[in-house]
Amino acid sequence: MTTSHTHRRGVGKTHLRQDKDNNMVYVTFDQENQERIHAVEISFGPSGKRLSQPGRVLIGQGQLMKQSRRGPQPKVFFLFNDVLVYGSIILKGHWNKKQQIILLEDIQLEDLEDDVNMKNQWLIRTPRKSFFVAAASYEEKRTWIEHIEDCRFRQLQSGNHRPGSTFAVPWIPDQATSICMRCSNKFTVTQRRHHCRKCGFVVCGSCSKKRAVVRHIHPTKLLRVCCICDLSPLRTEAEAQGISRLSIGETGLGEDGVGEPSEEEEAEEQVEGHGPSKWTDSQMDPRAIYVFLKPEHVRP
Repeated sequence: MTTSHTHRRGVGKTHLRQDKDNNMVYVTFDQENQERIHAVEISFGPSGKRLSQPGRVLIGQGQLMKQSRRGPQPKVFFLFNDVLVYGSIILKGHWNKKQQIILLEDIQLEDLEDDVNMKNQWLIRTPRKSFFVAAASYEEKRTWIEHIEDCRFRQLQSGNHRPGSTFAVPWIPDQATSICMRCSNKFTVTQRRHHCRKCGFVVCGSCSKKRAVVRHIHPTKLLRVCCICDLSPLRTEAEAQGISRLSIGETGLGEDGVGEPSEEEEAEEQVEGHGPSKWTDSQMDPRAIYVFLKPEHVRP
């Protein structure tokens, strides 16, 4: 973990900083914080949502490898005192897209042990989507987890927020099975893989014709579910929790549990032929290092 050049100070105090013309100027905590948040907003372009809100503080930022259907992908993450924001990286980290915002009270973290294929990873559970991420080092992983948990605890302590209780199931990786996990038919070029949004199983099109509302993912939208979840939703959700974890551990891959897929995400579900990958296969640039911006805010 690296820290910013600023010194520890109270919210109302000022400190010296060098401007673009190399002049030393006094700036306040609020001014510097707003500048940083504004820079994050700009990085997502016009498609990004407004992030500046009263009382919001940017705590830290950095890159993590996020497991997706196409394998590990570098994503930029921004930790605020009330939300976790992430997105895809374009133009070598200068611009971002596909902004996602998660309320900290809706997050549940699960630490995972290393094995041959997975290093420094953990699971982020949310009601609408659960996914695996990995840091460049064990120290950075612990820093991310500690700061997210600390900010979440403080958010819940404020008394105005309630923790999430129902979370999306992580998808079982494509590579975990070559057959439908319901009818056992073999996947081919025409018999494509799909995922049940309720249990996360890899299923064929015939076994996932049903659509149902999964309330913790979306209160009204009809989502793809397998034939068994359509008939017995409670049993299959418990079943999925055990099997998905087993499959992920065996293959070294986690899969995005997308609750409300866009057309692009539905198209990605048709991708075939990508082989097993490892977290360590992807190289992260120097911007990957987690930058802890505001230590005095997290632990005054």
